[in-house]
Amino acid sequence: MPRRRSALTVSAGLLAVAALGLAGCASTAEAEPEAAAASGTVTIVDNHGEVEVPVNPERVVALDNHVFETLSAWDIPLVAAPKQIMGTEIWPEYTGDEEVLDVGAHFEPNLESIVAAQPDLVIGGYRFAESYDQIVKQNPDAAVIEIAPREGEDPNAELAREIEILGQIFDCEDEAAELIAAFDDATAAAADAYAGTADGTSTVATLLTSGGEISYIAPVTGRSLGVLYPTAGLTPAIEQAAEDTSHGDDISVEAIAAANPDWIIVMDREGAMTDAEGYVPAKQLIEGSEALANVTAVTKGQVVYVDPAFYLTEDIQSYTALYEQLAKAFADAA
Repeated sequence: MPRRRSALTVSAGLLAVAALGLAGCASTAEAEPEAAAASGTVTIVDNHGEVEVPVNPERVVALDNHVFETLSAWDIPLVAAPKQIMGTEIWPEYTGDEEVLDVGAHFEPNLESIVAAQPDLVIGGYRFAESYDQIVKQNPDAAVIEIAPREGEDPNAELAREIEILGQIFDCEDEAAELIAAFDDATAAAADAYAGTADGTSTVATLLTSGGEISYIAPVTGRSLGVLYPTAGLTPAIEQAAEDTSHGDDISVEAIAAANPDWIIVMDREGAMTDAEGYVPAKQLIEGSEALANVTAVTKGQVVYVDPAFYLTEDIQSYTALYEQLAKAFADAA
């Protein structure tokens, strides 16, 4: 699997943004090392309130999957990370570096490795939210923050907020603004392109594949892809409410066929974990299903396969790339 993305072609705009991040943040530190070292602290508002955080901290632990791509693009080293839930080839500078201590996985974390890393800053939260109090207690000399998207808040605004906070901490506010602008452009492009498909009446079903099974991701509240509906103005092919907002809900292929969606958008939960036992690719499950053979989305080739790395990242860069992918697919079909 390529380092950055396996299924999507990253746009020239996003590549330019990444280049700006490397040139802007890194060059500032290189050109003015004394100023960078003496940059002091910044007060940010995280998910718990105001926190005083060192600017350009030297020893960073990151546990929130939403931030890895940004930290990587901005050339921020880590002293510890949860390598077991980062895939194997997405961020090799972290997962392949033995000096970066392994915090394990959220369901069996090795919090002692955070202590051993002697961090100045711990970016916790998301899958590690339940460990917050313990991390704070064990690392009294570190700033511990949680900036992952909060439940009940606008998901798009939350992605932008997280990037803005990272920009403040790592003195990369211009680069953060570029990422947010690219995201806004992509969401607008997807909405405009969808409006041009059958006057915006094409129906859409969002699905998740895992363990050889197909699950249903509900509009609005469903894991990761639910937000596509209000953002791009998509018309749901299936109106069933979400019961499991994290891992999708059970649905039969017959029910999907009966809904006959014009478009299917699929997230492959195991696509970035190449060693998953019994792994069956999403494309095989969807297009190899006899029950789905006559569904409009399949017969017209209107099945969008989300980047396999998406389930591990779910960051602003992944959503930007997905909205760009959708914009192109909708525009080509219009």
